[in-house]
Amino acid sequence: MYASKIVAVLGLALLVSGLSRAAAGEEKATPQEIVSKVQEAASTLAKSAEAKPALEQFNQKQGPWVWKDTYVFVVDCGQATIAAHPMNPELIGKDAMSLLDTKGHPFFWQVCDALKKPSGVWLQYWWPKPGQKEGSRKISYALRAGNTPYVVGAGVYDDKAAIADLEKLTRPAK
Repeated sequence: MYASKIVAVLGLALLVSGLSRAAAGEEKATPQEIVSKVQEAASTLAKSAEAKPALEQFNQKQGPWVWKDTYVFVVDCGQATIAAHPMNPELIGKDAMSLLDTKGHPFFWQVCDALKKPSGVWLQYWWPKPGQKEGSRKISYALRAGNTPYVVGAGVYDDKAAIADLEKLTRPAK
């Protein structure tokens, strides 16, 4: 009886600790998770017979493509538009190439560079965190979805990670 109470109290403490970490924003996706999830998303989109229904799954705020503190977005590089974005649906259909980060720099052309690089690309830009107006450094990984014009990407806010180090995660093994 005493042992079961201790287990219950410890379980509750762990649950509260986990919830408070998540609420405090400590549940951050790692670059390795981003690579894995983007590769999975690219494969899923590439295998789809029809693009429109396949893109809908990437617009859901609650689903497999939104996790921890990040999400998968999709750019139609053939049309130069945002094709899917679960957290900012007003971006869907917008001209991606005219979007600027908070420092006034265009950056979506770098996303579309993934069309030419089989292992994808890492990029950095300054984007507001949810609920903020000021931009923070965001790093994203983008990968072409098979032989489609679509590039899928995901990123995290990170002030320290070097792009050169991140690229090591996606280089083909020699």
